[in-house]
Amino acid sequence: MKNFNINNLIRENIKSLKPYSSARDEYKDATTAEMIFLDANENPFENGVNRYPDPQQNSVKDVLSKIKNIDKKNILLGNGSDEVLDLIFRAFCEPKEDNVVTLPPTYGMYSVLANLNNIENRKVLLNTDFQPEVAAILNVVDANSKILFLCSPNNPSGNSFTAEKVDYLLTNFKGLVVIDEAYIDFSEQESWLKRMEEFPNLVITQTLSKAYGMAGIRLGVCYASAEIIQILNNIKPPYNINQLTQLRAINRLQNLKEVENEISQLISERNHLKKELEFCVDFIEKVYPTDSNFILIKVDDAAKRYKQLIEYGVVIRNRTNEPLCENCLRISVGISEENEKLLRTLKEIQ
Repeated sequence: MKNFNINNLIRENIKSLKPYSSARDEYKDATTAEMIFLDANENPFENGVNRYPDPQQNSVKDVLSKIKNIDKKNILLGNGSDEVLDLIFRAFCEPKEDNVVTLPPTYGMYSVLANLNNIENRKVLLNTDFQPEVAAILNVVDANSKILFLCSPNNPSGNSFTAEKVDYLLTNFKGLVVIDEAYIDFSEQESWLKRMEEFPNLVITQTLSKAYGMAGIRLGVCYASAEIIQILNNIKPPYNINQLTQLRAINRLQNLKEVENEISQLISERNHLKKELEFCVDFIEKVYPTDSNFILIKVDDAAKRYKQLIEYGVVIRNRTNEPLCENCLRISVGISEENEKLLRTLKEIQ
């Protein structure tokens, strides 16, 4: 977007905010082993976690920077992607005044966070192919439209948005465009990280919860311009990523071959599962295209089939109450044994 000025989007109180300065922010030289640290009111008895963690998670960012080919100044880490999204709301959306735009069916936390922050959420349904209606989106925005959320690959539909539509929205939406790439590692499409320098209003969120198998440590990642990252850094809690999470994340990120092998297996299982669902179960009416680690299917009676699967010990998600998802079930791709049990069960129930 031309003539984009981030200062026009920041809340006035955030502009004048003096960030909290933690003890570890004020003294950053961790290489001097002989130093005695009496500055942070910590318990001095060493047990591995008695000291506060690095508030900027530099070691994790160093690894991510090399993997993603993105400068550290363009990276923010959050306690899950949900914290990252909440920080974006709090930095740029004035309660009771501003609005955001979401595209249902989509990730439910966007609406939850809008309500939590007292921000109007203007919803524009995706079309029947689960693609953005570009004209309709730009028709609902006004001077107070601060953020547009694009979940691609989308949850719960599983598909990626076309590059042409996203490009047009990035160029013409005057606020921030947040592209949620939680499932990007399972997609054939490239991440928008490769084009981040083209769009100063682009914010990308990713996570270690899906492809990296680290849902239990709660680590979300935000990529954006240095100016946007600095604003979010100013308002984040000082020690939002604990030491154990940082260590586990580094260990996992340094074992990319293992991660890539798991991704490859999941994609293979996804393709096999999708083929079986399309041809081997009579009550499945449609299997939707997917770029994710899950598959959305339309059945004759979602509530009935969900209950039957529960009785057989198989838990999936009933998405029938989501817009455009009547009688739809969402199935996460498991390991081979789990997928085969699912298929056997679907073929047995009537």
